[in-house]
Amino acid sequence: MATIRYEGKEQAALITEAGLLPLAAVNEREGTDWETDLWNLLQAGRLDSLRDWYDRGGARRLTALPKLAEHEVTYGPLYRRPGKIIGIGMNYLAKAIELSGRPPEDEPVVFLKPDTSLIGPGEYIEWPAGIGEVTAEAELAIVIGRRCRSVGEAEALEYAAGYASSLDMTAKEIHARNPRFMQRAKSYDTFASLGASLVTPDEYEDLNTLEVVTRLNGEPVHRNTVDRMIFSPSYLISFLSKIMTLNPGDVILTGTPGSVVIGYGDVAECDIFKQVSLRNPVIADMEYKPL
Repeated sequence: MATIRYEGKEQAALITEAGLLPLAAVNEREGTDWETDLWNLLQAGRLDSLRDWYDRGGARRLTALPKLAEHEVTYGPLYRRPGKIIGIGMNYLAKAIELSGRPPEDEPVVFLKPDTSLIGPGEYIEWPAGIGEVTAEAELAIVIGRRCRSVGEAEALEYAAGYASSLDMTAKEIHARNPRFMQRAKSYDTFASLGASLVTPDEYEDLNTLEVVTRLNGEPVHRNTVDRMIFSPSYLISFLSKIMTLNPGDVILTGTPGSVVIGYGDVAECDIFKQVSLRNPVIADMEYKPL
């Protein structure tokens, strides 16, 4: 699924081989009442029902419906106001050593991103004046599908609605001055990008082999697979659920295989198999204009 901007609003759409199909059009054709944006679909707990309906004949019945081509729409973030955006730092061995100069800790590094930091595909990463170098980090995002509290690792992935692409930005020089400044360095406006697609867990036969790639101006800079994470997605969901209740729509950024310094005119990108490619251009603060 994806969130698209179409007919003056952001709305949910199915991604098919023939193109994009807004859920509003599905409702009109089939007489169904699916929520037409991803946030409300998750809050209603109906994503699994939609997937089952689609797999059990819905897809076949929709083949005759006209689809939208990518050039007819623009993508948005999955939604604009997630309850929580939870970041995980230094979750690949090489990245942990790069940042700290020593092997990783025994427990995950956790921080929060404000919803005011959130942007979607194609929207500008704003480079605030006077903060020095900024880095971008491609990450696999976990989207929580149902309320999750104190769950075990073995069952944790059952609470994932799906996976998305994300970019996590950091004010590198501020963080380098003092590790305690990490929250500040992560919290600037436009310093988190999410979407545009949500891929349900059944679409990945083996999540461990999934590759996450950080690209700069189209060129791959860092890449690694999920099985090289220090703390797996199932561990992270379980670990976090014992600290805070995870609600539908909460997002977990699982860490990056590597960061890249970005500057004015660059395009940062997260590239993950089956995901709509997530690209964001960089613009100086004084020249920022909303899309």
